[in-house]
Parts: sequence; structure tokens; C-alpha cells
Amino acid sequence: MKSLNVGAGSRYASSRHRIITPPAFHACGDSRVVVVTEHKISVPLRRDSADRDPEEIDLFFTITELMNDGDEDFFQTDVMMKGSAEDRALAYTRHFMLQDMDDSIIYLQGGPGFGAPTPACGIGLSSGSSWVGQALSKGFKRVILMDQRGTGRSTPITKQTLQKRFPDLFALDSYASTRYAEGKDIPSSFESFCEIEPDLAGNGVVALETATEYMTNFRADNIVVDAEAIREALLVPAGTSETPRPWGAALGQSFGGFCMMSYLSLIPQPPRACLLTGGIAPMLTSVDKAYDSLWEKVKERSLSYYDAYPGDIGLVKRIVRALLAKPANLPSGGVLTARRFLQLGLSLGGSPSAFASLHSTLSSAFIGEEDDEFSKAFLKGVDTSQPFDDHPIYFLLHESIYADAGIKRYLDGGDAIPTNWSAHRMFENRIKTPSEFSYELTAGLDSDSRPTLFFGEMVFPWMADGDYAELSGLGMKSLAHALANKSDWGVLYDSEKMRSALANGAKAAAAVYYDDMYVDFDSCMKVVGRGGPLEKCKVWVTNEYQHSGLRDNGSDIFSKILGMAKGSVRTPS
Repeated sequence: MKSLNVGAGSRYASSRHRIITPPAFHACGDSRVVVVTEHKISVPLRRDSADRDPEEIDLFFTITELMNDGDEDFFQTDVMMKGSAEDRALAYTRHFMLQDMDDSIIYLQGGPGFGAPTPACGIGLSSGSSWVGQALSKGFKRVILMDQRGTGRSTPITKQTLQKRFPDLFALDSYASTRYAEGKDIPSSFESFCEIEPDLAGNGVVALETATEYMTNFRADNIVVDAEAIREALLVPAGTSETPRPWGAALGQSFGGFCMMSYLSLIPQPPRACLLTGGIAPMLTSVDKAYDSLWEKVKERSLSYYDAYPGDIGLVKRIVRALLAKPANLPSGGVLTARRFLQLGLSLGGSPSAFASLHSTLSSAFIGEEDDEFSKAFLKGVDTSQPFDDHPIYFLLHESIYADAGIKRYLDGGDAIPTNWSAHRMFENRIKTPSEFSYELTAGLDSDSRPTLFFGEMVFPWMADGDYAELSGLGMKSLAHALANKSDWGVLYDSEKMRSALANGAKAAAAVYYDDMYVDFDSCMKVVGRGGPLEKCKVWVTNEYQHSGLRDNGSDIFSKILGMAKGSVRTPS
């Protein structure tokens, strides 16, 4: 058997559909068995390339589906259990002969920069255990979990893979090491390198430009086209029929909700039901205004933590003072500075156990009551709990999710692009004068009335200055700054196309978390309010959950917003 190109020449073209392992079977109670298959397709890196043989990257996804009568014999056949990856995929598509995707739902993961959860171990499959289990109980036959390009088991973006692809850019790291060994000053930026070594700068300039362009291919505009490529790879060819065959539904969590808005903006036939949880992009608010508001949310969440654990006010100050005096080396090669330590606040907007988990981590900080030496267990725990080293897209492209060429200037006066380290600049604005946001100030105060505030889901330029080993070095630092200052990003959102999609067949419903520490509530409400681009999206506003509601009670949340989209649940009232 031979795997053929799907939609060759079309925008949704893919090639080499494979099922890379034999199917796995899971007993899920209630007399049902779920089968999971692991797929890969190859898709163009650049969708707008005129190259007749464009560079391709791999896209990994799993399909979790209910096994009906007759399916077991197929999944146990020799070709599925022992055949080649290509033969399995072809047998799969021939067996099911999918004419439409009405009973299939695709998941758009949060991030950016993270792969989708792994069925059974990363997310439950039994009825009521998760949104996936509930989807299989609500009429969906298949749940597709996609590792977005650059993440998980798709062709990955890591420092290691970037070094292999752009050796001239990362040669800057070797150059800096050599200068350090010789006792010479190390360039603090790419610009200073070019001034010090103009003869060597040429290759570096080209490499930086090429690497920056490469990274632009890993945003939501391409992610949603990848989702369409998966759909096309699973369907039988449409022939001459022009009947739309969109996904039955799509669910976007956090950044995945941002992707859903790109879906409605950029794909002519978006999913029939578009479900968003904690993920309405603040497309009508400038990035500076959004981050300025989020700093206030982070403050409130920090104070809520100290309300729960008042004894940690003094402990956090002690930790910060110790790190300001002497940063600690981490097992990964990074450095625990006071500022990196405060990034542990990223978890505070998560699950109900987030406060207790952070308290547990802090409780192990020192080896003794009177000793300011950090315990190895604490340093290891901090190192493994912070995701940036292993998921550099989360750092490199984090603020680019707000960079939209379709908007030149916001009504609040802010620019759409470049983002230029917006969260960092908004923080610096707050500490220009003595402020409760200044950890250097509050850590030195004995009074519990001025606790040291944590940081939230923000990225900072100093993260590439040695705090995180896999983000640091002159090569990675130069790439991060080039992306932060990039002013020619593409279009992510189109208000009129979103309105049109929701007026012509697509339905949308969203869970919006009032206390969300990651996505600004007021900015969300502008988008879904009357006259907004998502005016037709049904919205459920709740403070029962934090941003992690889908993980904490996915079954109920999914049922509610799916019912809202279909009209069987009357919310809003």
C-alpha cells in the first residue's frame, strides 16, 4: 500500500499519512472500549511558498475513538498490528471511508509551545473523567488531539534543534565563550557583537534573519491550517462535490481559544461548533493595556495566596533576600535569581491545589530554620516546575500571539506590533517610583502589610541572560529580541470574517473565567460584547473556576458549553 498526497496543490495539502504504532485499547467502563491511534502527516513549513517541492515538517496527532461492533476485528488485523506506518494509515482511511467529520472534534491546546495531552495518562477517557470522556458520551465518535507544529512529537522547536538548523547563529555562543576565556568583554547584544566584530557579522546577520523568519511559521495562522490538513487527510476525497465538510466541533483552551478565533478569521469553513475555554484573545485591546491590567490580576492572586498562607509572607521575603544576595545554581545549568523565583507565581492561576502546591515547594526552601542555604530538593523542584527550558516557543513566541498585522492601532492608542517585551515594560513602568510591585523594595520590609508579589504568565528579556540555560547564549538571546521587535507579523484575526462565520452556520460558545490571571477579563468582554467580533458567541461567565477549569472539571464544562452552542442549554439566561 502507498500513502498518497492529500489535496496536493491545495492550501491544506499534506503527505505521508502514517499510523506510527499499533493501536492501543483502553477499557473505560460502562461497557465501552476506547482505541487510540498515533498518527503523523507531513505538511509544508511555509504555506505561502511558491516552491514546487516545499520543505515539510511532521505533524503528530492522536485519535481517540469509541470501538463499535466490527471495529475490533479491523484494529486487530495484521496490517494494523504488524504493518508499516503507511500501510496502517491507508487501511484506516479505507476501512472507515469518512465522508464527513460531523462526529469528530479536534482539540486546540493552550500555550503556545505545548503538545496536547496523552490519552489515558494525560487525560482520562472514561465517561465523566474529562472533557474527552464526555465528548465520547455526547455523540462524538472521534477526538483528535494535535501536537501543534513545533511541539510534542511534531517536528520540535528546542534550543538543540535550532542549533542544528542555524549553526551560524549559535556560533555566537562559541565566540562569546572564547572571549570569556580570554578575559575579554562579552557582547551583551547582537548589535554590540556586530560593532566589535564587523568582519564576522555578515554570517550572523543572515542567520538571525533566517531564524526569525523560520519562527514566524509556528503561529496560530499556520496551526489552524494544519488542523484542516488533518481533516483532509482523514476524509475520502470529495471528488467534484463542493459540499462543505468541516469538523463537527473544535475545542480551544487558553491559547487554543486564540487559535479558534484565527480559525473563524482565516478558514472559509470553520468547525460547526467552536468551543472556547479561558481563551478569548484581547484583539480590541493593545498588548500594553492588556498586560497592564494583568499585572493587577497577578497582584490580587498573590494577595489571595498570602491570605491562605500568611506565614509565607516572611518566607518569600527571606528567599528573595537570599537570592538577591547570592543567586543559586540550578541542576539544569540555569540560575535561580530572585526574579526567576517569583515566576513560580505562574502556577497561582491554575488548579484548586495550586496554592497548596506552591506552599509545599516554599516550605522546603532552606536546609534549616536559621540557615540561608537552599536545599537541593527545593532547587530541583523549582527547576522542573518551570516550563520554559523544555518549551522555548512558550518564551520566544509568547507575546507574538498579540501581534496582529490586521490591526495597526487600537482605540486605546496602543500599537499592535511590535510587542517589544510588553509585560516587562509594563512592570518597569510600575517600579519607576517606589511601588508594591518592586520585589527589591518589599523584600527588605519587615512588615507583613507589604508582601512581595509574584509574577504571572509573562515573559521577560532577562530570561535569556542566564536565568534559563536553554534560553540563554548570544544566539538564542538575539533571536528572542529579533522576534520581540519584529514589526511585520501576519494577520491573525479578522473581525468581519468572524462575524460572517458565526452568522452563516458556525456556532460558538465560551467559558470566561472572571478571576482569570492569564487572560484579561475586561478585554475579553469587549470582544464578545454587542458589536464585537464574537457578538454571536454565547458566553458563560463564572468565578467558580480558575484558568484551569477544563482540566479541573472538564466533563461538566464541556457539557455546558457544547449545550450552549447547540441551543440545549440556556446560558446566558
